[in-house]
Amino acid sequence: MSTSLRFRFAAVALLAFTLPALPAHAVNKDMVQLQTQVQQLQDAVARLQQSNDERMGVLKDLVQQTADSVNKMSVTVGGLQQQLGAQQSSATAKADQLSGQIQSLNDSLDELKARMAKFDRALANIDSQQQTANALLQNLPSSSGGSTASGPAPSPNASGPQSLTQDPQPAAPVTRNPPTPAGPSVDDLYRAALGDYMAGKYPLAASEFADVIKQYPDENLSGNAYFYLGEINNKAVKPSIAVKDYDHLIEHYPDNSKIPAAHLHKGETLLSMKQPDAGVRELRALIQRFPNSPEAAQARSKLNALGVPITPRH
Repeated sequence: MSTSLRFRFAAVALLAFTLPALPAHAVNKDMVQLQTQVQQLQDAVARLQQSNDERMGVLKDLVQQTADSVNKMSVTVGGLQQQLGAQQSSATAKADQLSGQIQSLNDSLDELKARMAKFDRALANIDSQQQTANALLQNLPSSSGGSTASGPAPSPNASGPQSLTQDPQPAAPVTRNPPTPAGPSVDDLYRAALGDYMAGKYPLAASEFADVIKQYPDENLSGNAYFYLGEINNKAVKPSIAVKDYDHLIEHYPDNSKIPAAHLHKGETLLSMKQPDAGVRELRALIQRFPNSPEAAQARSKLNALGVPITPRH
């Protein structure tokens, strides 16, 4: 074989081996690039995951801090609500206590007024008896020298001018006692009823207050009697009857001093009867009619405890 033929054969063989090798080299290069890109993408995803984890950790910390703050605020608000509730309960209890004290003072004042009225009547009777006695003393004849010192007084049977001119003896004055009243006065009846009420004898006091109203319906003390009948019926758990008693006082005795207390107790009774609208109207009526009274202050406290505005919203 000649040299040129050998050379040609070697070139053909080399070409045969070279041609299949070129695509394989190119594929390996693409794979390396793809692997490099995949690795870079994996690294980017890992970095993103790490960043997200860090951010999630920060968010978790913030959420935990927020939750802790909310819990602390809840505890603080709960404590404030308890304090406010305790203060409102204390204020309500103090208002109720003050109401009871004012009511006791009013009762004592009524009893004192009844006693003063009785004393005034006794003094008037004494003054009348004194005037009667003074009038009788003024009508008595004065002691004059009816007999002379020169001799004994002439006999009633003696004849002569002396027997004819003798003055007749004056008749003894007739003492008249003042007329006795037909029955007990309104003050006596009311004082007895109030005394039994203060002593806790409610059935007896109710009967006596009813006697005051029956015998003296137009007297101002009868308005007081209606008020205490309402109190007794409230104690006996008869709220509807108590409301009627308070209404009778408010409607028929406009100048009675117990009208503010009647408004207050009527409103409280209506609230206890689950009639909030009527109870609130009654308390507002009290505040409007008697804004400076102690009962109006108690009505404001009651409305505030209920969360109701003192004046209606239009």
